Amino acid sequence: MVRQPLTPEQIEAGRRLGTLLRHARAGRDLTEVAYAAGISPETLRKIETGRLPSPGFGTIVCLGEALNVPVQELAAIWRGNDLPLEAVS
Repeated sequence: MVRQPLTPEQIEAGRRLGTLLRHARAGRDLTEVAYAAGISPETLRKIETGRLPSPGFGTIVCLGEALNVPVQELAAIWRGNDLPLEAVS
């Protein structure tokens, strides 16, 4: 199966998601958060920097749980609904 290239909109959505996750992680260690979510630190680093703009749904759910960010907020940011980053706990 050949994977279709991501659209510019999907790439931008990944950047928004990465920014939200980085902001939500705040002072917490990247490795600590990654392991709490069941992913590698390199995967989290790629998501946060936008180099992995469309992570799996399960990964996003686990990151939301590890960072206490509801999946609805993560989805809204990914879709482009402008939630202020301050709304993230």
